[in-house]
Amino acid sequence: MGPHVLVVEDEGDVATLLKYNLEKEGYRVTVAVDGDEALLAAEETPPDLVVLDWMLPKAPGIEVCRRLRQRSETRNTPIVMLTARSDESDRIRGLDTGADDYVCKPFSVTELMARLRAVMRRIRPGLTEDKVVVGDITIDRAAHRVKRAGGDIHLGPTEFKLLDYLAQYPGRVFSREQLLDAVWGSDVYVEARTVDVHIGRLRKALNAGQENDPIRTVRSAGYALDFDG
Repeated sequence: MGPHVLVVEDEGDVATLLKYNLEKEGYRVTVAVDGDEALLAAEETPPDLVVLDWMLPKAPGIEVCRRLRQRSETRNTPIVMLTARSDESDRIRGLDTGADDYVCKPFSVTELMARLRAVMRRIRPGLTEDKVVVGDITIDRAAHRVKRAGGDIHLGPTEFKLLDYLAQYPGRVFSREQLLDAVWGSDVYVEARTVDVHIGRLRKALNAGQENDPIRTVRSAGYALDFDG
């Protein structure tokens, strides 16, 4: 499961172009068409990367950037601003507000994708690596294999996606709705209790022969992957 990108762009053709190319690169994409929608989307499902247009309805990109940096959930999320403003003063203002990079329109799709990969590698390297380690759990994305304490863990596709997503944010509690959006997608109707079923399967597979359970259930809130060793 690739990193989640929030594209904030009110020009439909540009948004479509970005979504197509990002999905081709393996990203999961959410599109917001104005500043308010972007802030709400980021609150509901925190993204791994934000591609943010400067000129937006309701709240300008520079304000969205500032407010994302104020939130603990998105304080360290990579933000790449995409704008027709090319003056040096605007670029400096965007970077000072918290943007990690600044790409001017019109842009080369190939260059933009390369710069997004570079930002992800620099700021969130764990999301671009084939292997992720949390405690004694190792997730090998390329081989689609999971090991715990050196032993193989056999997971179904959905359990693998759940574990991969939770492992990206150790200790963070996700609601059932957030997990549904991240793993099943917002366009698919699945009952919230389905998450409980798959978490149960994941927990059973991870805990076979183990003393401690890394999956924490928070009553009326959701689930988290907590691991100290």
